[in-house]
Amino acid sequence: MSFFRVLAVRVSPFYLELFYFILMSVLGFLGLKILKPRVPVAPSNLDLFFTSVSAATVSSMTAVEMEVFSNSQLILMTFLMFLGGEGFTSMLGLFFSSSNLYQKQSLKNRVTTTHHIPQVPNPNHIEIDLVSLKKQTQLGVDDRSDSDIVQDDKLSELKRRSVKCLGFVVLGSIMALHLVGSGLVSTYISIIPSARRVLRNKGISIQTFSVFTIISSFASCGFVPTNENLIVFKQNSGLLLLILPFVYLGNTLYAPFLRLLIWVLEKVMKREEFTYIQKNYKEMGYDHLFSGVHCWLLVATVFGFNLIQFVLFCCTEWNSENMEGLNNYQKLIASLFQISNVRHAGEYILDFSQLSSAILVLFVAMMYLPPYTTFLPIREDKNETKKRIKTSVKEYLLFSQLSYLVVFIILICITESKSIKEDPLNFSVLNITLEVISAYGNVGFSTGYSCKRQLKADGNCRDLWIGLSGKWSNKGKFLLIVVMFFGRLKKYNMRGGQAWDLS
Repeated sequence: MSFFRVLAVRVSPFYLELFYFILMSVLGFLGLKILKPRVPVAPSNLDLFFTSVSAATVSSMTAVEMEVFSNSQLILMTFLMFLGGEGFTSMLGLFFSSSNLYQKQSLKNRVTTTHHIPQVPNPNHIEIDLVSLKKQTQLGVDDRSDSDIVQDDKLSELKRRSVKCLGFVVLGSIMALHLVGSGLVSTYISIIPSARRVLRNKGISIQTFSVFTIISSFASCGFVPTNENLIVFKQNSGLLLLILPFVYLGNTLYAPFLRLLIWVLEKVMKREEFTYIQKNYKEMGYDHLFSGVHCWLLVATVFGFNLIQFVLFCCTEWNSENMEGLNNYQKLIASLFQISNVRHAGEYILDFSQLSSAILVLFVAMMYLPPYTTFLPIREDKNETKKRIKTSVKEYLLFSQLSYLVVFIILICITESKSIKEDPLNFSVLNITLEVISAYGNVGFSTGYSCKRQLKADGNCRDLWIGLSGKWSNKGKFLLIVVMFFGRLKKYNMRGGQAWDLS
């Protein structure tokens, strides 16, 4: 634990998370390789690694049909999605932060006396070094009274307890939501004959499907154990409505949900930690804690984007081939479910290859936006503004995220140039762009590949329920793996490209 504490303090969070996701991807690949699939011929090593990365980074890009994987492999992918979800990884950060604060306080008590104790710096920038701490004590000038020092110690202890308490709140809420969601989905499928029949015909366990789907929805992954994702359940509006809240709570509305939960706990339990968390949310070092006003504006922004998507989607797709066989109520629920998954869960109930180009372009724009994109018509705090101005030289030299995506799209167009020439309908630039932005946004949408769109018919061609990237060359798949890692860690490059002046 001491080794991990030192790592958490001395090593950049970016490199820690990058190592974490690479390690999970490698271990996931080895597990998928060892466990036997349901088909005689196992997928290639690259496709297995591609799938492992896709699950670990909650991207749900598919290079292999999901029904190829055995029940044990699906369980492994469930763990990858859970451990790779933002809720779990952010919770780990909270417990590391609490441990660092405790370690800092213990070291301070060992090397200082009751007088002339220097103020404890921010735990994200401290050096856990006994010698340096002694030097700070000897050289520091502190004219505070004993009562002030005691008060600071109490505040430091309260902050540490609050961070730890927040970590348990996050853990408890995640586990409770998964248990409730899995139980609801399992009960629905057990009761509704049409839903139960689908899984029985495919040989998929109800329990595995329920847990897998809820974890995937909350982690904003988008994987579903069936080849067709949720297309086979598009007439089961009740199932879609059960899954829909977890799509929001694990992604765009996670911060407002957490704020509401802490407010309720404070009212019920009357603990000072919850009061401290709400009043000092910026000091918690947790990216998903916002002020009450910010949460309300975020909720308004999310539903504003959804309203725009819903209106345009219904106008263009209401009477399309995708909606055949659905009544008006089912069309309404299907439309709501589909546009809700664009940011950024990735589950789908419609064939994207049949969607209009206008909707695909709209979806590309929505997938590019970060989950907490918010309309903030309020004045920022002056101190916060100053912090944003103090940008490192490294951040100024970095390109913007959009610039990197353009580079990736160009590189993939180069690697797939032969397919673009011979099969332009499947390998159109719009389809490739959708694939790349989907991987970057960790969404998982794809237009797929259709033998019917081939200009030169291939008698050996067989339609598969895989993404377009499943038909790419090995170089193209490797580039998309890099995009998935880049997208999962995009929060570390949100301010890139500031050195460029376009005026």
